Amino acid sequence: MKLKIHVNALQTISSDVLILPLFEEDSADKLAKWVKKFGQTLEAAAKDFSGQKGQTQLLYPTEGRAKRLLLMGFGKTSDATMESIRQGIAASAAVVRNVGAAKVTMALPGCFLETADVSQALTEGLLLALYQFDRYKTSKKEVLFAPKQLGIWTKSQPNAAKKGAEAGKVVAEAVCRARDLVNLSPNEKTPHILANEAREDAQKWGFNIEIWEKKRIEAEKFGGLLAVNLGSPEPPAFMILEWKPEKALNEKPLVLVGKGVVYDTGGLSLKPTKDSMDHMKCDMSGAAAVIATFQALSRMDLPLQVIGLIPATDNRPSGNAYVPGDVIRMHNGMTVEVLNTDAEGRMILADALSWAQQYDPELVIDIATLTGAQVVALGNFVAGIMTNEDAKAQERLTLLQEAGMRSGDWVHPLPMFPAFGDLVKSTVADLKNVGGPAAGTITAGKFLEHFTNYPWVHVDIAGPAWIATPRHYQPAGGTGFGTKLLIEFLRMRVQQADAKPEISEQAELA
Repeated sequence: MKLKIHVNALQTISSDVLILPLFEEDSADKLAKWVKKFGQTLEAAAKDFSGQKGQTQLLYPTEGRAKRLLLMGFGKTSDATMESIRQGIAASAAVVRNVGAAKVTMALPGCFLETADVSQALTEGLLLALYQFDRYKTSKKEVLFAPKQLGIWTKSQPNAAKKGAEAGKVVAEAVCRARDLVNLSPNEKTPHILANEAREDAQKWGFNIEIWEKKRIEAEKFGGLLAVNLGSPEPPAFMILEWKPEKALNEKPLVLVGKGVVYDTGGLSLKPTKDSMDHMKCDMSGAAAVIATFQALSRMDLPLQVIGLIPATDNRPSGNAYVPGDVIRMHNGMTVEVLNTDAEGRMILADALSWAQQYDPELVIDIATLTGAQVVALGNFVAGIMTNEDAKAQERLTLLQEAGMRSGDWVHPLPMFPAFGDLVKSTVADLKNVGGPAAGTITAGKFLEHFTNYPWVHVDIAGPAWIATPRHYQPAGGTGFGTKLLIEFLRMRVQQADAKPEISEQAELA
């Protein structure tokens, strides 16, 4: 989709749909001004339109070059956030589709937010709401229309508007890539098919990738990944993605680890089908978010060294599958008593987290659809985040929360008190892979913590990674949750580095 920035008078813009977002405080004044530009149909509409959140009205102007006007209410200016703007503009997607609009233009609403942020949020919201997964549709009639040009109109600061729109387009397209990967049918998503998808992205966007076959995984003694894979007819894979620009701002790499269970039956601890196993093609949502983030890293040319680690397998029952009671030796040498084969995500992540130690990382973030307990605790709106407790623990959590608020991928911290660690101690091995019925999300985090010796944050996205009913700009199925979070976190890391004052020679000598 082509982007275009408009600065000329609104009535001169040629567009199939011109979207006019309005806040309650300014709707009356703006509508009165627009009557002269677009004709009397707007005057009649002004009597009924107040700018309340969620209010929409489609008009056919008698003046100006736009074929249609779409008034959209965004509520009170004081309540405006990037996420409220994403959610607000999403309602326009249905109109855009219904009228088959090839050219769509959005006017930037006036509010206290930065121009670039508003432009980015509008672009993301509309493009994400327009998403469709049509890979398996055989009828052309079922494939929804998508526009070819998206315009942003701004009264001032066109460069900021352009910067925001371009960022929004990259982010939205990365999220859509993650959604596509999650929504793939399980019979088209083996570990090596997923690895090939990542390889194609690497070739297209210019980051590096290394893919391990089973022999290399065995040589490196990834006991957790190999154990989970025992019941599968498909061999496992391990992906190492790397973005290493010449002038990286970080001396030590940031590492992103994504859970890549391409399908999860629960293994011999079999899941029920309804509302559980039937959507377990989403159990590689963490891997999808990491792959999609590398696409954005390259397209935005972010000056950060970033490593991505993705252990990939499915989890199936068979005569050779690992069983409750097995003791598995992991990559770092620790032993794990398996009490539930459906607690497989932590087994494969543990090996990847152990491998991450060799990079001496600045920070490792793992992202995974890990526990049903996360859904119980936080629902499908918010992901849980946990970190090892050290002097900078709160700083890490705060930065990730801020990235979540800006991106709309909301996260909330959960405690990691030492007492929770006692729940994953085994009587026959170093650890057991489940901690009992209480605090399941936290005990999973405490299990993973044993495989880290560096600053680390665990993100459990079990709830928000998949939804049954569409909401705002999120479709039913894979949401791509976590992609916007990681991208925004990395962009904030760049801004954080840029904001550090340089030390002058005099200061150094002093």
